[in-house]
Amino acid sequence: MKDKSADFKSGFVAIVGAPNVGKSTLLNQMLGEKISITSKKPQTTRNRILGVMHRPSSQLIFIDTPGIHKAKRALNIRIVDAALSALGDVDVVLVMVDVANPDPDSEAFLVKKLEKIKRPVVLALNKTDLVKKPALLSIIDKWATAYSFEAIIPVSAILGAQIEELIDAMEALLPKGPPFFPEDTLTDLPERFFVAEMIREQVFRLTGQEIPYSTAVTIDSFSQEKKSSPVKIHATIHVERTSQKGMVIGKNGSKLKMIGTEARKEIEQMVETKVFLKLFVRVYKNWGKDTKALRKFGY
Repeated sequence: MKDKSADFKSGFVAIVGAPNVGKSTLLNQMLGEKISITSKKPQTTRNRILGVMHRPSSQLIFIDTPGIHKAKRALNIRIVDAALSALGDVDVVLVMVDVANPDPDSEAFLVKKLEKIKRPVVLALNKTDLVKKPALLSIIDKWATAYSFEAIIPVSAILGAQIEELIDAMEALLPKGPPFFPEDTLTDLPERFFVAEMIREQVFRLTGQEIPYSTAVTIDSFSQEKKSSPVKIHATIHVERTSQKGMVIGKNGSKLKMIGTEARKEIEQMVETKVFLKLFVRVYKNWGKDTKALRKFGY
């Protein structure tokens, strides 16, 4: 470890906020690696993703939670429940707000939830590159009166602005203690998980508004005969209706081919070798409302 002194700090940080405020982008920016799925569509993060940051004097373990909002569908209720349950298990809560596209309902809902937990909270005002300084100062004043935050840091996750200042603010709130993970640990999630996330990300990116949030990805097989051989992956994209299946596949399989090509590029960067990726699309009727299906798909 870099530092085992009595002053070393370590702890867990939950990143929370309304859907699509940039939580996943921030996590990837802080860690310098692509850990969490990012898309312009809201609600792309479904699982609590663990990312580990190693600093000379501290170790921060991040939980990237789904967007917190009032949910109605069974799938979305589970997603939000996972986000809220994370708040009671951490040392610091990092709240993110999109200052360029405010969401008053979700923000009010989040503040109400924060009032019930007894954890130090840091506020990151994201996308500050898209607003003028007078407007930003007004936004800071508004949030300073809405809740008693330990720190309010204006940032731009996409540009990497003020990220170090934000990390310093969180580190200051961590308890003293030895690191939880070895220095070379970036996440505790398996490769199969990230492969599924990379495929799902391309479904989100390439299907436009045609496909609602009714897709899940399972890895059917993941093998490599020897180190010099390509990694062979078979995966299934699950949708809720037959019409959605056709949209994912596209004319003469064109859309599915695009999804596979872009996902394969991402996967090859991660595994650092050639990848053979074969995708299937299957209909699992109304899986987002089916408790057994939700468990099967890891929600």
